[in-house]
Order: sequence, then C-alpha cells, then structure tokens
Amino acid sequence: MSGDDRQNEEDRQSELARAHKERQAKRAAEQTGKARRNTFIGAGVAVVLVAGGIFAATTLVNRDTEQPVAAESSASPSASASTGVLPDPSPSPTRTGPVTCTYKRDDSVPNKFVGLPPKKPNMKWKKMTITLNQGTVVVDLMTDAAPCAINSMNFLTKKKFYDDMKCHRLVTPDVAGVHMLQCGDPQAKADGKNPTDGQGTAGYVYADENIDIPLGKGVVFMTQPGEAAGQNNSQFAFSLSDENYQIGSGYSVIGMVSEGMDTLLGLARSGEDLIVNEADITGDGGTTAPKNPVIIKKITFS
Repeated sequence: MSGDDRQNEEDRQSELARAHKERQAKRAAEQTGKARRNTFIGAGVAVVLVAGGIFAATTLVNRDTEQPVAAESSASPSASASTGVLPDPSPSPTRTGPVTCTYKRDDSVPNKFVGLPPKKPNMKWKKMTITLNQGTVVVDLMTDAAPCAINSMNFLTKKKFYDDMKCHRLVTPDVAGVHMLQCGDPQAKADGKNPTDGQGTAGYVYADENIDIPLGKGVVFMTQPGEAAGQNNSQFAFSLSDENYQIGSGYSVIGMVSEGMDTLLGLARSGEDLIVNEADITGDGGTTAPKNPVIIKKITFS
C-alpha cells in the first residue's frame, strides 16, 4: 500500500471513529430524557436498548380495560440497615375492614396457569426467603401495604411455580443505566437468545399496591409493562442500586432485602458478566441475562 493509500485509510478510520462517538453521545443525550421509561420487561412488552437505557417499545395487546379493585392499605416500611433508608410513602390510604383481593384471568400472553390465588390474604407473613443456586436472600415483607401481591406470591410458591426457575434478566448501570435482577417468567430460558423471555406470567393480573416508594437499593417490587397499571403478575425484581431512583415510583413494592444483598450484588459487577441479547437493540424482545445462571431453588414464607 502506498503512503497516500495508507493516509487515506487512516483518515477513513478516523472519520468512522468520530462518527461513532458522535452517535453514542447523541443516543446518551436522548436517553437522559427517557429515564422514567427505563422500566422493566413485563408481559407483552418488547424492549429497546438505547445507549445505556431501556424503554418499552410496544404496548399491551388484547388487554381487557377493566382493572381489578386494589385493596386499600396503610403501612410505613421499615428500613434495613444494610440497604439504606426508605422515605415514608405519602399519603397512604387507611385500610378499613377485611382485605379482599381480586385476581383476573389473563391469557393474552405466554403463561403457566396453576389457578387463581384465594381472595382472602394471610396478613401475618413477615419474611420471604428466596433460596438461589448462588445464595440465600431474605426479604422483610410489607404485608399490610401489599397484601394481594404477597398473597399471590405465596400462592404460587405453594404451587411450586417458582421452583427451579431461571431469573431471566440482570442489568448493570454500564449496560442499561439501572441495576437490578428480575425473575418470575415461567417460560424464560435466560440464555440471552430467547426472544420471548420476560413476557411469561402465571396467567392472571391484579391491581397495584404500595406504589409510592422509590426503587432504591434493596427494594423488592412486582414488575409490569412500562406505563401499564393494574397488570401485576408473577414477575418481580430486586433493585440493586440507588441509581434506580431515576425510575421513580409506581410499582407495587412488597418489601426490602434484609439479608443476602452481597449475594445479589455479586451476580454481576459489569456488562462483562452479562449476555446482551441483540434482539433488545432492535426491539424484538428477549432480555439481558446473567452469564452465570441465577436459579430460584425455592421460596418460603414465614
């Protein structure tokens, strides 16, 4: 190659690098304005990965517009010393009389239906222990504030719904701008390839509860499609960083991690520990999965 040819090639590579950097900067700027839409893969939602941000790319399909009636409740969540202090939700409605939960059959997305939970929740549950293949996580429950969500999870646990289930989504701030682990899709392969990962449910939905709490480090909450309401299902997530405050509130919070936070944080330190599904970039579905599988062995309540 002549000197002129080498110079032309160097100039071309330099121009390509400059253009690539400009595109990255532009996408990062666009993502800043979409922080609230850095929401979670739920039933019927495809996800687009845009320079460190994720947002819902499609809306729900075949959803009945009627929403279940939420159980009224009140609670002041206790904070765990190991995970930080949560602000008190304000205002909180006052629950009067017995709690009755409404669960509505929903067959519009892939699901594994094992029945509907009972309408009357057990208000005595204090802790949820999740045994993972990589360690144990204990969650202090907010049963007074989220009785129907906790009732649903306890019902599915008794049906062994979560046993040997792979957690399908793990993201770190360098990849998605947020840091969390998401589980609860009964059909997920968690291989970074399956385009429907994150869409599976238990085949029913129920109303929102305890939605005024920001998603700080240690918060455990039910996930649902971005911008949706009253579409809670079997999927839930652990918030692993205070960076998730950018998402705001609006998700049904069921409790706080009181033990095992180190186990959760050790699942992935950066994007190098993840399998990034290229389908996320095009909006065709699928999720970013952990390279080292995270599997729920069992869940117990006490």
